[in-house]
Amino acid sequence: MYVIVIGAGRVGYYLAKALLDEGHEVLILERSAAITAIASDELGSICVRGDGCESTTLASVGTSRADMLIAVTGDDEDNLVACQVAKHMFNVPRTVARIRNPRNENIFRKLGIDVTINTPTSSSRASKKRYQPIP
Repeated sequence: MYVIVIGAGRVGYYLAKALLDEGHEVLILERSAAITAIASDELGSICVRGDGCESTTLASVGTSRADMLIAVTGDDEDNLVACQVAKHMFNVPRTVARIRNPRNENIFRKLGIDVTINTPTSSSRASKKRYQPIP
């Protein structure tokens, strides 16, 4: 499966690494030159500098053949735009977006994002499960 990951921060880096370990073809798009350089040193040529919100950038990395686009930048708006462009301009069948502001979750779903990952809510749920008393 060809997966495009938008954002090469911690989440994007480890996600791409896990996908590679599973045998998927992965490409990371990262806006920052410094982060792109670090990720490229670790992962090789799968990390490309570019703006995942721009259709010309997405076209240049073969988004029209992608099976999935996962946007995990630290900015909800960028994640929404990247997923919308991938889905509506390039017909990517599955889009996944990281959401930092829980209030945005319903909006993302209404706008057709297939899967949303609400980082603060997920972390909160995991913490609550971890610290519940054992009967």
